[in-house]
Amino acid sequence: MTHAETKAPRRSRLGADLTILALVGLLLIAAVGAGISTLYTSYYGPSAFVTRYLDLLSAGRAADALHVPGVAVDSATLEDAGITSAPSEALLRAAALAPLTDVTVVSETTEGTQTAVTVSYQAGGHAGKTTFQVEQDGWAGITPNWRFSKSPLAVISLTVRGADHFAVNGFEVQRGQISAAGGDAAPLDPLPMLVFTPGLYAFSVDTAISTASGTGVLADTPLATTPLDVQTTPTDDFVEVVQQRVEEFLTQCATQEVLQPTACPFGLEVRNRLASTPQWSITVQPKVTVKPDGAQWQIPPTSAVAHIEVEIKSLFDGSVQAMSEDVPFQVDGTITILPDGSASIRVGSPGEPAPQD
Repeated sequence: MTHAETKAPRRSRLGADLTILALVGLLLIAAVGAGISTLYTSYYGPSAFVTRYLDLLSAGRAADALHVPGVAVDSATLEDAGITSAPSEALLRAAALAPLTDVTVVSETTEGTQTAVTVSYQAGGHAGKTTFQVEQDGWAGITPNWRFSKSPLAVISLTVRGADHFAVNGFEVQRGQISAAGGDAAPLDPLPMLVFTPGLYAFSVDTAISTASGTGVLADTPLATTPLDVQTTPTDDFVEVVQQRVEEFLTQCATQEVLQPTACPFGLEVRNRLASTPQWSITVQPKVTVKPDGAQWQIPPTSAVAHIEVEIKSLFDGSVQAMSEDVPFQVDGTITILPDGSASIRVGSPGEPAPQD
């Protein structure tokens, strides 16, 4: 008896096996493609390039961040961005950087050869968002190189009133060190300084004469110029010294045995003759305050009282009468901070004394 073999079931199983293998192959190809895409995005793409730059700032590696392609600028680049002054590079260092954390890529958009990468972050505890412009810069084997097509540096144009020394994020700076004019820098000349973006830059003043704190700016726009005006206030010690000097000046004025002491803010006019030498004293010293006056300081007008003892001889009948009078007057003045840090205090010119009989 002869048995016939059937091959149809085997062909069916083989077809099924081939279909499964094809599906597995497709899944593997898809997985490899996804892996390559993830690898590109995480390590070789524009967002990865920007993230590495921000990681350098987060780690305080300012010198390395400056060497990232497209970060450093020349005068032509600055002029194209409308920055005509010569900004100082004093703040492009680790000591002037504030903490940068929570960096997250928000979006990546490519148009032609340019890619815009937007990131969010926390700079010194302040939330911010910045968009960087990136372009391809050749290849490294099979992976692309990138560079900033627009430098992520920016400029802060600082005006400090009442001080030549200040600190940026705790880094001490002197006006003459960063001004293009050096030691000849005028007190109110703006001080342009290059800074990294993004970054929070807090300015403070803490000298024997003046103080300021809580003034800062978040640099979050590449190649932008942000003006910042810092007004200092006088320290208590400085006001105390000015008070002492004004009192000494008025006391010295009171030693002049004349009706109108020279270059002093008080005096007396009489229509009769003197029968004795005038004797002055200061009975009420002024309560001095100090206020900003442009780059320098001023003593606003304040009240004081002098006292005079003198004998007056009448031109009419020759009689002699003792005069004991309080003479109210106003004191003001100017204070100039000299290059060596000392203060020149000048009490204002004498006013017109009130006539007395």
